[in-house]
This record gives sequence, structure tokens and C-alpha cells, in this order.
Amino acid sequence: MSEVRPFRALRYDPGRVDLSRVLVPPFDVISAEDRERLWARDPHCAVRLVLTRRPEQEAATDYGEVAARLADWRRQGVLRRDPRPSLYVLRQRFPAPDGRELERLAFFGALRLEDYERRIVRPHERTLAEPKADRLRLLRAARANLSSVLFLYEDRADGLAELLARACQAPGARTARDEEGVEHPLAPVESPDAVADVQRLLADRPVVIADGHHRYETALAYRDERLAAEPEASPDAPFRWLLGCFANAYAPGNLLLPIHRVVKKGPAPTEAAWRERLPRWSEQQVELAEADGIGSLLDRRLVPLADRHAFAVDDGSGRIRVFSRPREGELDVRVVHREVLDGVFGLDEDAVREGAVGFPKSALQAARDVRAGLGAVALYLNAQSPDDVFRVTAAGELMPQKSTFFYPKLPTGMVFRELETDG
Repeated sequence: MSEVRPFRALRYDPGRVDLSRVLVPPFDVISAEDRERLWARDPHCAVRLVLTRRPEQEAATDYGEVAARLADWRRQGVLRRDPRPSLYVLRQRFPAPDGRELERLAFFGALRLEDYERRIVRPHERTLAEPKADRLRLLRAARANLSSVLFLYEDRADGLAELLARACQAPGARTARDEEGVEHPLAPVESPDAVADVQRLLADRPVVIADGHHRYETALAYRDERLAAEPEASPDAPFRWLLGCFANAYAPGNLLLPIHRVVKKGPAPTEAAWRERLPRWSEQQVELAEADGIGSLLDRRLVPLADRHAFAVDDGSGRIRVFSRPREGELDVRVVHREVLDGVFGLDEDAVREGAVGFPKSALQAARDVRAGLGAVALYLNAQSPDDVFRVTAAGELMPQKSTFFYPKLPTGMVFRELETDG
């Protein structure tokens, strides 16, 4: 099903730059303040390839400056193209939110672009037109994949773990550490036998887009543009392929974290309103003295209810309500959207998309936002499981907005892929 091949990556020369100083988070999670700081941090920072200096510049830019910058950095030797096609194994070592030290093994490769209708590449969320238009302008100008899409595959036996771990121990690995404290050793895999093992495993299964839906759909649009102009293009034409990073959803260290909700407008429902509008749910109440204690409270009271539909409510009063009811097969996040956001607060999916609900980065941030008057109520959710993701996408369905937080994020700057000379 999924067709993956090695490619000749364009990479920073470690003799010219400190890789830890040029890596950046995915472009769509970089705030305006962080953008300015990262831009100033290093003259060769990867942020200069994926964003303009200020957000308001992007609506009118054609990203010609990025194309010129890429060409300039190649002339200077800051970026060098690897001599041989490879897959690139990434081992991300990181502290989990609960304090455990974990690692995720993944690999970069070029994936053949497939229309969603073929069910080989499967999305799990909707996209927006404006970000895709922006990324398409960048792709036309740069003619390079500057950020990777994160794909998940299903392999409960974790059949590639030994191969990937062994590759990371080989000579030639490069390591960087990002601002979150995540280590990113990266090593090329050139062995034809190892590459063939990877290709055989992926050929038997589809992949699910974890992060990068807008980038994937932009690549499809660019492919179609190029095919319209070059209808006789080879099936192996580089623009028919996309830079992807592939991770086993069932392997240790591939975390799916919850994304909580903050209802921005009040007032919070009364006790009577909660009981009236959620008659099928049981409720327990616990005290929360300080916002900083929300993480441990959820670990004790909400996480053990993962076999039921469950969520917790925080209105800033110091009392947390934990609701649960028997599971009926639906996604927790879908039930919360229908029965709580819509049924209790009267917020349908259009209202959610229009900004009536916020999506804080963590439970702690949600608790602080409510106490600072930035929202009326925080809704805390349990994480979705890999089974949830594969079940929904196999059925051709999409999840509600902001259903999953795949951690850790992929950094931008480890590898780039040119679209004109890929082999």
C-alpha cells in the first residue's frame, strides 16, 4: 500500500552551524513572539525557510526570499546535499509529562503522494483553505519539502525496532537538542537490505497523518499543478513524492496526549443545569486548592476512568466535577463535543471553529486561564488511543477539531528534500 523510498537529503553542515541553534518547532505552533526570537537566534535558523519574519507579511508574500535564501545557503555550503539516497532514522529522547524518560524511533523517507480516496494515506482531521494557500506559495517558490509530515503506521509487533535502533548506533549520526530538552540523534540508512525491510513492512499497510494535514494537501495540489503542465511526467518524478517521518503508533515513546478545552464565554452552568443536561452521567466532586495541582488530580481521578466516557469540569471555584458513564464505542472527544459543548453550552461545531472554545497547550494552562478570567470553564479530557485513531480513519471518518496531541513534535531543520533532484 504505502510506497516509501530513500532520498538524498539536503542537510545543514555541522561544521558551519550548531544544529541545536537552527532547529525550530513546526511552523504552525510558533507564536509571533517566538518567531521574532528564533529569527534573531541564528542567521541560518530554519525559521527563515518556513516563515516570514512577521505574520502580517505572509498574506502578500510569494516566498521568493526563501528560494533565494536556499540557493545562497547552498552556495555557501551551509546546506549540503547527501551523496547517496538514504532513509534517515530519528531517535527522539525526551521527558514525558509524567516525568518518565522515553524515546521514540522513527524514520524519514519520501512517500508517494496518494489521493485520500485510495485509502492508502488517511487523514484524521479537516483542513482550512488559508493555511494551504500560504503553504502552496512557499512550495512553488522553494521547490523543496522544508517541513516533514508525521505519519503513523500500525505495527503491534514493532518489527522495525531493532533495525532502527541499530542504525542509530552506526557512525555518522548527528545529534541536536531542542528548546524543550528533546534530543534528536539522526542517522542515515543506506543498506539496500535495511531499506528493503522498511519498504516491505510499509507496503502491507496504510499510513495515517498525525501532524501535517495542511502540508500533505498542499503537496497534492502542487503535484496536480505540475501534472497539468507536464502530463507525461514520470511516475517517479520528485513532485509525486513527499518528505515524511514515519512512526509506529504502538511503539513505546509514541505518545498521544489529550487536548483540553476552555469554553471562553460564561457564565458556568449551575449544579442544577449540569444534572438536568447530563442525566445519564454519574458525577463526583473533588477539591482543587491550586491550579498547579490539576495534573496530579487528573491522574488520580480522570485517567482511571479511561474505560468509560469521562471528562472533568473546572470553573475556577476550587471544585472539580468528574463526570463519567459507560462507554458505547464512540470517541470520548466526539461525545464531549456533542453532549457537553453543544448539549450543555449550546456550542455547535461552527461555534467551535469560530473561536468560542480555546485549546490550551496543557491542563495546567487551562486551569490558569480559567482562574485568570480568560475562560468560563475548562473541560479536561483523557487521551485518545492508537486504536481510536486507526478505527476512525479506517472507516473514512474524521475526528473533531483538536482531538489528539502527538508528542514529541517533529523539529524542522533535521532534513530537507528538494523536489527537482531527489534521487
